[in-house]
Amino acid sequence: MPAGSRAAQGKSLSPDLLTDKALAHVRALNEIARSRGQTLAQMAIAWTLRDPRVTSALIGASSVAQLDDSLGALANLEFSAEELTGIDQHAVDAGINLWARSAER
Repeated sequence: MPAGSRAAQGKSLSPDLLTDKALAHVRALNEIARSRGQTLAQMAIAWTLRDPRVTSALIGASSVAQLDDSLGALANLEFSAEELTGIDQHAVDAGINLWARSAER
């Protein structure tokens, strides 16, 4: 996790949720993104926007740098069948519920 990120601050994602299995999926998705010339965040946005029913994607950028990175998703919105198959294999539910803490209140 990048130092200073929200995830590193323990506000939304507990480090104990980052199991070896979950991280393996994230790393595989990151490799697919890298092969597309994108960051993982860019690929996630492009994947969301590929559905014609989606008219916008909320990105939650917390800095200008993150906003600039997110806009880079528009440079490659097309996915091959192989990429979509790989994404489907690794974009799986890892049992992480980011809202559990707020739901318990």
